[in-house]
Amino acid sequence: MATLPLLPGSSPKLVGIARLASEGESLRPGHEVEYFTLPARSLLNRCTSARLPFTWTINPYRGCEFACKYCYARYTHEFMEMRDGVDFEQKIYVKQHAAHLLRQELRRVKPGEEIAIGTATDPYQPAERRFEVTRAILEELTRHQGLEIGLITKGSLILRDLDLLRELQRNNRLFVNLTITTLNVDLARILEPRAPRPDLRMETVRKLNLAGIVAGVSCSPVIPGITDAPQDLERLVRATAEAGGKHIFANPLFLKPCSAAVFLPFLEQEFPQLAAGFHQRYKDRAFLPKTYGKRISQLMQRLRQKYGIVRGGDRYGPRPPASSRARMQLDLF
Repeated sequence: MATLPLLPGSSPKLVGIARLASEGESLRPGHEVEYFTLPARSLLNRCTSARLPFTWTINPYRGCEFACKYCYARYTHEFMEMRDGVDFEQKIYVKQHAAHLLRQELRRVKPGEEIAIGTATDPYQPAERRFEVTRAILEELTRHQGLEIGLITKGSLILRDLDLLRELQRNNRLFVNLTITTLNVDLARILEPRAPRPDLRMETVRKLNLAGIVAGVSCSPVIPGITDAPQDLERLVRATAEAGGKHIFANPLFLKPCSAAVFLPFLEQEFPQLAAGFHQRYKDRAFLPKTYGKRISQLMQRLRQKYGIVRGGDRYGPRPPASSRARMQLDLF
């Protein structure tokens, strides 16, 4: 099968992940999307950012077909020498031998270190229906005990794996986040063109909790002037409570240059009255002022209290029995 031509005439200069990507074999194409194999060297990645609450990340795919206009993770394709931000949503790389790699690498995880699945690309994007990399990862994780695992997605396909999630939660601490930035279906369609409708995602939260899976909502990113109206955030919190969601949190939009290159032209087309302000706010920074984030945090705290989501940031369910945690040493080390 043909390989993806990244830089015609310069392939001998590619190294590392860029070389591996250039050697990927073309799989069946999707709707304006091409899928390629990626012979990954590692699946478990250490997170070094002090901003994030987890130690390890797993992303079964590189690239994401949901095509969210605000997606911060477009920069990950730049490691493969792909500078066009649209490539992130149209060229999806399927990591090979994921379960085998994870089996070898889990011994690096120490007790209390959280593993987050889906931090850069959605583990239940359309590719998962065909390639089942995420399911293979969950199958491997169920063979271990005492892990702390978070999973974030916009994909209602996660309901396919209820059997594995129940098994995983039996001997590990697990929580699931469905990302829902707005309940406005029309707005969601232009912000997140190929993601499931927000009502379907909230219904997924309900079904997960009914099945005994600890699930809640991430309404991140909060986009100034578009999704940050207090009444809209209150609707989200109320709907989360009605769905049985155990937690809900929000973080403001941040824009790396590669993401801004997609998001700002989108704004000029769909929200021209906001474009100048965003250009000014993000022209020399990726993050909004801390005062904005503090206001969002305080508002969300008040809304959680109002609607009885008392656990807030306590994302996990009950800790497994001590005997299960003790056996972690045997499974991982």
